[in-house]
Amino acid sequence: MNTLYQPGIFEPIPAVARYVVFSLSETGADAQAIKDALLRLSQLANGSDVVLGIGPSLVAALGAQVPGLHEFPDFSGSGVEVPSTPGTLWCWVRGDDLGDLLHLTRKVQKALAPEFAVRHVVDAFRHALAESGHGRDLTGFEDGTENPVGEAAEEAAFVHGQGEGLDGSSFVAVQQWVHDLDAFEALADDERDHHIGRRLVDNEEIEDSPVSAHVKRTAQESFDPPAFMLRRSMPWMMSMQAGLMFVAFGQSLYAFEAQMRRMAGQDDGITDAMFQISRPVSGAYFWCPPLRDGKLDLRRIGL
Repeated sequence: MNTLYQPGIFEPIPAVARYVVFSLSETGADAQAIKDALLRLSQLANGSDVVLGIGPSLVAALGAQVPGLHEFPDFSGSGVEVPSTPGTLWCWVRGDDLGDLLHLTRKVQKALAPEFAVRHVVDAFRHALAESGHGRDLTGFEDGTENPVGEAAEEAAFVHGQGEGLDGSSFVAVQQWVHDLDAFEALADDERDHHIGRRLVDNEEIEDSPVSAHVKRTAQESFDPPAFMLRRSMPWMMSMQAGLMFVAFGQSLYAFEAQMRRMAGQDDGITDAMFQISRPVSGAYFWCPPLRDGKLDLRRIGL
């Protein structure tokens, strides 16, 4: 039986990856030219080496609708900034060799030209793979510990029961966080643990950690309804700046928004301790179309 979802979403984190955001060319393009460019891209975006996400503005430009898709809101509040930086088209280029990913990115770029232009590229990597199979953030803490697994992960990450062209699709939230590693390194070991809500040495949750601890702010089962999503985040670095590309897939955008509002203190005025050692500099939503007979199913946007 053919998988309906783009397999890269469900596969383990790759050794290296590129996050590439495209915008429509400033010269503009009609709907048919945009569709032609997307059809060219579909020959490369197999859902594994290249996971494709389509932004709300592109759906609108094609005169289409994807129920539940909207632009990233501004979650800023309680003294923290959570910017919204909408994107038109997003590609998560995945693999084992960064040089190979450069060449693949160039092929994607050429397939989309001249209708689309590269707006932003972030190179990412897997760091310090843990015995659990999860990578680690540059702070050393394991990332993705609370991810659902198996059927529960599929339930959380992919649309189901909505019909052809939607079932197997996924909504993704993408944020680039910049870490203040000097601030993190200045903390005592127990302070670091209480910022996250887990012990770095064994990844065990700390029951008496403060209410601002990241684990407590984002406990998926503590929301009503529960806010489960599938994290596929990866560290990034450029020159001496570094941080985390936070990427979370969901059957809707509810889970991410519920967690982000609480992190930013919109629920109770308490902000996540993560903001003391890191800050988001981008935020965008995309819709990742499903597969049909092993190829991207783009019928919801008129292809």
